[in-house]
Amino acid sequence: MRLYRQTVEDFGLYTGLELSEEQIKSLRSAAGQMSAKMRAVRIVAASNVSKSDLEQRLVRKGESKDQAKAAVQWMSELNLLDDERTARQLVDSCVRKGYGLSRAKQVLYEKQIPKQLWEQVLADYPDQTEKILQFLRTRLGSSWDAKDLKRAVDALLRRGHSYSEIRRALECLEADSEEFREDYEWQI
Repeated sequence: MRLYRQTVEDFGLYTGLELSEEQIKSLRSAAGQMSAKMRAVRIVAASNVSKSDLEQRLVRKGESKDQAKAAVQWMSELNLLDDERTARQLVDSCVRKGYGLSRAKQVLYEKQIPKQLWEQVLADYPDQTEKILQFLRTRLGSSWDAKDLKRAVDALLRRGHSYSEIRRALECLEADSEEFREDYEWQI
């Protein structure tokens, strides 16, 4: 059994101490709770996670469901875990990377952010036309053909931009974009 210093101190453990069955059971429970808390701290320190994502990660790492719930509750009480703050950080990251609104929604879904927060954090999602233009200028350069344009448009679609946003940017570049379907939109 692995024990953290805090658990050893809480139980007053020392070499040669004999424990009853009840004390051993209590010690195992406390060790499990401390293990879940410490693992939760490591996960939160490494990346942005939602409450449900953290709980599932803890269970996957071997913590019991009850211990995982308790660790998430403990982190929330210490204000170290906040779904809204995490959602805003994720959306800000998507904006910096030049992702479209659909990709931002996909990131929120993957990180298990509750849907009731999506509308709130995506309400101020900025227009990405400049980012799309910058991407197209970098990708296409000064001379390009229809094949290069199709690859660039496909890359923008994978980044979560809609056809209408891409078409607006192409119009700014005075490119002929009539050959692309406008009815296709990513849905989440």
